[in-house]
Amino acid sequence: MASLRFPFSFSQTQPPHYSRPLSSFPVAAAVGATAVGATAAFVVLTSSSSSSSHRQFLESAFNFLFSSDRTSLPAWGTLSLADMSVPVVESKSGATFPSVLGDSQKLCGIGLRRKSVFGLKNIDVYAFGVYADDNDIKECLAGKFEKLSALELKGNKEFTEDILENDISMTVSLQIVYGRLSISTVRSAFEESVGSRLQKFGGSDNKELLQRFTAQFKDEIKIPKGSVINISREKGYVLRTSIDGQDVGSIQSKLLCKSILDLYLGEEPFDKQAKEDIELNLASYLQK
Repeated sequence: MASLRFPFSFSQTQPPHYSRPLSSFPVAAAVGATAVGATAAFVVLTSSSSSSSHRQFLESAFNFLFSSDRTSLPAWGTLSLADMSVPVVESKSGATFPSVLGDSQKLCGIGLRRKSVFGLKNIDVYAFGVYADDNDIKECLAGKFEKLSALELKGNKEFTEDILENDISMTVSLQIVYGRLSISTVRSAFEESVGSRLQKFGGSDNKELLQRFTAQFKDEIKIPKGSVINISREKGYVLRTSIDGQDVGSIQSKLLCKSILDLYLGEEPFDKQAKEDIELNLASYLQK
């Protein structure tokens, strides 16, 4: 079968509510014995020796335990694993993400990008994880939001807008899960999605900026299933892109940084459930 080109509809189809990744975390006394069972489930689920059937059973049990009130779950931002190298699994695709990226960026949430082919079938294109530097969050936003709880900040448009606007080190890590994706498809996808955000935030005169960004995805680059594309906002509003660990370019532009992050945190995110998780965990950094 030829590489899938770009017959995708870009309507924002909300993916099904997949099971959230299971992580070990400190638990308030009010959570009680329920958390003990959840922690046990995590240990088995992240063990490479666990059978598939055991993982599925325990994941279902975990979701049942917490489904009645998911707001009682501790935020992922409160992770205190002794071994922070324990990966987190996006359950629908099986893609894994490290809990910490680089020296300081912590995983805030994971999601799945789906697209509709000819309006007939949805395919899973890539899983993504959003990371942020918790010290940057505190430095930039604590003075304004520290008196509000994480739950109060969840869905707070002003808080989300400040995350998008401020010079906070963040990374969106994309892991390809569709095996027949070509680099030209990725380039075309960014032309449409990022292009629409550039126009939304900066007006129509940003074609040159968009072209500079999409030109980084050169035809000779191969992206088989499992390839990782990291797009990072570095200090000074520098957007740096790497593919499978190889740097492919950087662009200094506050507008471009905001436009990329808006795809995952804005008013029309690729995965609405992921956005809620990311917001909750970003907010939790202010309470530490």
